[in-house]
Amino acid sequence: MTPYAVISDVHSNLHALEAVLKDIDGRGIEDIYFAGDIVGYGPRPNECIDIIIQRCKILIAGNHDWAVIGYTDTEYFNEIAMYAIEWTRDNLTDKHMEDIKEFKLFKSDPARDAMFVHASPKDPDNWDYLFSLTNAAVNFRSFQQKFCFVGHSHTPVIIEYAGPGEMLTIWDNTEIKESSRYIVNVGSVGQPRDGDTRASYAVVNDKAIEIIRVSYDIEKTQTEMREAGLPVRLIERLSYGH
Repeated sequence: MTPYAVISDVHSNLHALEAVLKDIDGRGIEDIYFAGDIVGYGPRPNECIDIIIQRCKILIAGNHDWAVIGYTDTEYFNEIAMYAIEWTRDNLTDKHMEDIKEFKLFKSDPARDAMFVHASPKDPDNWDYLFSLTNAAVNFRSFQQKFCFVGHSHTPVIIEYAGPGEMLTIWDNTEIKESSRYIVNVGSVGQPRDGDTRASYAVVNDKAIEIIRVSYDIEKTQTEMREAGLPVRLIERLSYGH
Protein backbone atom coordinates (compact mmCIF):
# COMPACT_ATOMS: atom_id res chain seq x y z
CA MET A 1 0.00 0.00 0.00
CA THR A 2 1.32 3.39 -0.92
CA PRO A 3 1.53 5.80 2.02
CA TYR A 4 -1.10 8.51 2.42
CA ALA A 5 -1.68 11.59 4.55
CA VAL A 6 -4.76 12.76 6.43
CA ILE A 7 -5.21 16.42 7.35
CA SER A 8 -7.98 18.24 9.21
CA ASP A 9 -9.04 21.53 10.79
CA VAL A 10 -7.19 23.91 8.52
CA HIS A 11 -9.46 26.76 9.65
CA SER A 12 -8.44 29.19 6.90
CA ASN A 13 -4.79 29.19 8.01
CA LEU A 14 -3.09 29.31 4.63
CA HIS A 15 0.50 29.40 5.88
CA ALA A 16 0.02 26.34 8.09
CA LEU A 17 -1.63 24.49 5.20
CA GLU A 18 1.18 25.35 2.80
CA ALA A 19 3.79 24.18 5.32
CA VAL A 20 2.01 20.86 5.83
CA LEU A 21 1.62 20.25 2.11
CA LYS A 22 5.30 21.02 1.58
CA ASP A 23 6.16 18.44 4.23
CA ILE A 24 3.83 15.88 2.63
CA ASP A 25 5.36 16.51 -0.79
CA GLY A 26 8.82 16.15 0.70
CA ARG A 27 7.89 12.65 1.83
CA GLY A 28 6.81 11.70 -1.68
CA ILE A 29 3.19 11.21 -0.62
CA GLU A 30 0.58 11.81 -3.32
CA ASP A 31 -2.72 10.77 -1.73
CA ILE A 32 -4.14 13.24 0.80
CA TYR A 33 -7.50 13.02 2.60
CA PHE A 34 -9.24 15.92 4.33
CA ALA A 35 -11.31 15.37 7.50
CA GLY A 36 -13.17 18.66 7.79
CA ASP A 37 -13.22 22.32 8.90
CA ILE A 38 -11.51 24.07 6.05
CA VAL A 39 -12.92 27.43 7.26
CA GLY A 40 -13.52 29.28 10.52
CA TYR A 41 -11.11 31.21 12.78
CA GLY A 42 -8.49 32.13 10.17
CA PRO A 43 -8.06 34.86 7.53
CA ARG A 44 -7.63 33.05 4.17
CA PRO A 45 -10.70 30.84 3.55
CA ASN A 46 -10.98 31.16 -0.23
CA GLU A 47 -7.35 30.25 -0.92
CA CYS A 48 -7.50 27.27 1.47
CA ILE A 49 -10.63 25.91 -0.20
CA ASP A 50 -9.00 26.09 -3.63
CA ILE A 51 -5.93 24.20 -2.41
CA ILE A 52 -7.86 21.52 -0.54
CA ILE A 53 -10.10 20.82 -3.53
CA GLN A 54 -7.06 20.56 -5.78
CA ARG A 55 -4.98 18.35 -3.51
CA CYS A 56 -7.33 16.03 -1.58
CA LYS A 57 -8.99 12.79 -2.69
CA ILE A 58 -11.82 12.98 -0.15
CA LEU A 59 -13.35 16.20 1.21
CA ILE A 60 -15.21 16.01 4.53
CA ALA A 61 -17.30 18.83 5.99
CA GLY A 62 -16.77 19.98 9.57
CA ASN A 63 -19.08 21.87 11.92
CA HIS A 64 -17.58 25.24 10.95
CA ASP A 65 -17.99 24.43 7.27
CA TRP A 66 -21.64 23.53 7.76
CA ALA A 67 -22.22 26.56 9.98
CA VAL A 68 -20.94 28.90 7.29
CA ILE A 69 -23.33 27.50 4.67
CA GLY A 70 -26.26 27.27 7.09
CA TYR A 71 -26.46 23.48 7.27
CA THR A 72 -26.06 23.21 11.05
CA ASP A 73 -27.29 25.06 14.13
CA THR A 74 -24.83 27.63 15.44
CA GLU A 75 -26.37 28.14 18.89
CA TYR A 76 -23.66 26.08 20.58
CA PHE A 77 -20.83 28.18 19.08
CA ASN A 78 -19.22 30.58 21.51
CA GLU A 79 -19.20 34.29 20.77
CA ILE A 80 -15.72 34.36 19.27
CA ALA A 81 -16.30 31.33 17.05
CA MET A 82 -19.60 32.81 15.89
CA TYR A 83 -17.89 36.08 14.99
CA ALA A 84 -15.42 34.12 12.87
CA ILE A 85 -18.26 32.26 11.18
CA GLU A 86 -19.99 35.51 10.28
CA TRP A 87 -16.70 37.04 9.10
CA THR A 88 -16.12 33.99 6.89
CA ARG A 89 -19.60 34.24 5.38
CA ASP A 90 -18.92 37.87 4.50
CA ASN A 91 -15.56 37.08 2.91
CA LEU A 92 -16.22 33.86 1.00
CA THR A 93 -16.96 34.16 -2.70
CA ASP A 94 -20.20 32.67 -4.01
CA LYS A 95 -18.18 29.98 -5.76
CA HIS A 96 -16.44 28.92 -2.56
CA MET A 97 -19.75 28.81 -0.68
CA GLU A 98 -21.00 26.40 -3.33
CA ASP A 99 -17.76 24.41 -3.13
CA ILE A 100 -18.27 23.74 0.57
CA LYS A 101 -21.76 22.39 -0.12
CA GLU A 102 -20.13 19.56 -2.07
CA PHE A 103 -18.09 18.36 0.94
CA LYS A 104 -19.39 15.10 2.45
CA LEU A 105 -20.44 14.44 6.04
CA PHE A 106 -18.57 11.13 5.96
CA LYS A 107 -17.03 8.94 3.31
CA SER A 108 -14.99 5.76 3.07
CA ASP A 109 -12.19 4.57 0.82
CA PRO A 110 -12.37 0.77 0.37
CA ALA A 111 -8.85 0.66 -1.01
CA ARG A 112 -7.55 2.09 2.29
CA ASP A 113 -10.07 0.18 4.43
CA ALA A 114 -10.71 3.58 5.99
CA MET A 115 -13.59 5.85 6.94
CA PHE A 116 -13.26 9.63 7.14
CA VAL A 117 -15.53 11.82 9.28
CA HIS A 118 -15.00 15.11 11.09
CA ALA A 119 -16.32 14.44 14.59
CA SER A 120 -17.49 10.87 15.24
CA PRO A 121 -18.67 7.91 13.15
CA LYS A 122 -21.62 7.21 15.46
CA ASP A 123 -23.39 10.57 15.04
CA PRO A 124 -21.51 12.55 12.37
CA ASP A 125 -23.80 15.59 12.43
CA ASN A 126 -24.01 15.89 16.23
CA TRP A 127 -20.39 17.09 16.28
CA ASP A 128 -19.53 15.02 19.37
CA TYR A 129 -15.98 14.90 20.70
CA LEU A 130 -14.12 11.61 21.16
CA PHE A 131 -12.41 12.40 24.45
CA SER A 132 -12.78 9.12 26.40
CA LEU A 133 -12.10 5.46 25.80
CA THR A 134 -15.68 4.72 26.82
CA ASN A 135 -16.94 6.97 24.03
CA ALA A 136 -14.41 5.50 21.64
CA ALA A 137 -15.65 1.97 22.41
CA VAL A 138 -19.17 2.98 21.36
CA ASN A 139 -17.87 4.54 18.17
CA PHE A 140 -15.84 1.48 17.18
CA ARG A 141 -19.19 -0.29 16.81
CA SER A 142 -20.34 2.36 14.34
CA PHE A 143 -17.90 1.60 11.51
CA GLN A 144 -16.55 -1.60 10.00
CA GLN A 145 -13.31 -0.40 8.46
CA LYS A 146 -9.90 -0.93 10.00
CA PHE A 147 -9.29 2.82 10.27
CA CYS A 148 -11.50 5.78 11.10
CA PHE A 149 -9.92 9.22 10.76
CA VAL A 150 -11.36 12.23 12.61
CA GLY A 151 -10.45 15.77 13.63
CA HIS A 152 -12.66 18.26 15.50
CA SER A 153 -10.93 18.32 18.92
CA HIS A 154 -7.67 19.73 17.47
CA THR A 155 -5.81 17.21 19.66
CA PRO A 156 -3.98 14.38 17.86
CA VAL A 157 -4.33 10.89 19.31
CA ILE A 158 -4.43 7.28 18.09
CA ILE A 159 -6.86 4.89 19.78
CA GLU A 160 -6.18 1.22 19.16
CA TYR A 161 -8.93 -1.37 19.64
CA ALA A 162 -7.52 -4.87 20.10
CA GLY A 163 -10.74 -6.49 21.33
CA PRO A 164 -13.48 -6.04 23.97
CA GLY A 165 -11.98 -4.16 26.91
CA GLU A 166 -8.63 -3.83 25.15
CA MET A 167 -7.96 -0.27 24.04
CA LEU A 168 -4.79 1.79 24.03
CA THR A 169 -4.25 5.54 23.75
CA ILE A 170 -1.17 6.46 21.72
CA TRP A 171 0.04 10.04 21.30
CA ASP A 172 2.56 9.96 18.47
CA ASN A 173 2.98 6.81 16.38
CA THR A 174 2.25 3.11 16.44
CA GLU A 175 2.88 -0.06 14.50
CA ILE A 176 -0.24 -1.29 12.72
CA LYS A 177 -1.34 -4.68 14.03
CA GLU A 178 -3.26 -7.07 11.82
CA SER A 179 -5.82 -7.88 14.51
CA SER A 180 -6.43 -4.27 15.69
CA ARG A 181 -8.60 -1.41 14.49
CA TYR A 182 -7.93 2.29 14.92
CA ILE A 183 -9.58 5.65 15.45
CA VAL A 184 -7.05 8.33 14.54
CA ASN A 185 -7.53 11.98 15.44
CA VAL A 186 -5.06 13.67 13.13
CA GLY A 187 -5.06 16.95 15.06
CA SER A 188 -5.30 20.40 13.51
CA VAL A 189 -3.34 22.00 10.71
CA GLY A 190 -4.48 25.54 11.45
CA GLN A 191 -5.19 25.78 15.18
CA PRO A 192 -3.50 23.13 17.39
CA ARG A 193 -4.84 22.85 20.95
CA ASP A 194 -2.53 20.33 22.62
CA GLY A 195 0.09 22.79 23.80
CA ASP A 196 2.20 22.35 20.66
CA THR A 197 1.99 25.30 18.26
CA ARG A 198 3.09 23.27 15.26
CA ALA A 199 0.59 22.09 12.65
CA SER A 200 -0.46 18.45 12.98
CA TYR A 201 -1.40 15.72 10.51
CA ALA A 202 -1.10 11.94 10.11
CA VAL A 203 0.81 9.67 7.75
CA VAL A 204 -0.18 6.03 7.25
CA ASN A 205 1.68 3.27 5.45
CA ASP A 206 1.65 -0.54 5.48
CA LYS A 207 3.40 -0.72 8.82
CA ALA A 208 2.59 2.32 10.94
CA ILE A 209 0.49 5.36 11.78
CA GLU A 210 2.49 8.46 12.61
CA ILE A 211 1.43 11.88 13.89
CA ILE A 212 3.59 14.51 12.18
CA ARG A 213 4.24 18.04 13.49
CA VAL A 214 5.26 20.88 11.17
CA SER A 215 6.41 24.39 12.06
CA TYR A 216 4.99 27.30 10.09
CA ASP A 217 5.12 31.11 10.11
CA ILE A 218 2.65 31.78 12.94
CA GLU A 219 3.37 35.51 13.03
CA LYS A 220 2.50 35.86 9.35
CA THR A 221 -0.92 34.29 9.95
CA GLN A 222 -1.42 36.46 13.03
CA THR A 223 -0.61 39.61 11.06
CA GLU A 224 -3.21 38.68 8.46
CA MET A 225 -5.76 38.00 11.21
CA ARG A 226 -5.16 41.45 12.72
CA GLU A 227 -5.52 43.08 9.33
CA ALA A 228 -8.82 41.20 8.85
CA GLY A 229 -10.14 42.38 12.22
CA LEU A 230 -10.49 38.90 13.68
CA PRO A 231 -10.76 38.54 17.49
CA VAL A 232 -7.60 38.95 19.57
CA ARG A 233 -8.25 35.68 21.40
CA LEU A 234 -8.07 33.75 18.12
CA ILE A 235 -4.86 35.53 17.18
CA GLU A 236 -3.13 34.97 20.50
CA ARG A 237 -4.01 31.30 20.91
CA LEU A 238 -1.87 30.35 17.90
CA SER A 239 1.19 31.40 19.94
CA TYR A 240 0.31 28.95 22.73
CA GLY A 241 -1.25 25.97 20.96
CA HIS A 242 -4.44 25.88 22.98
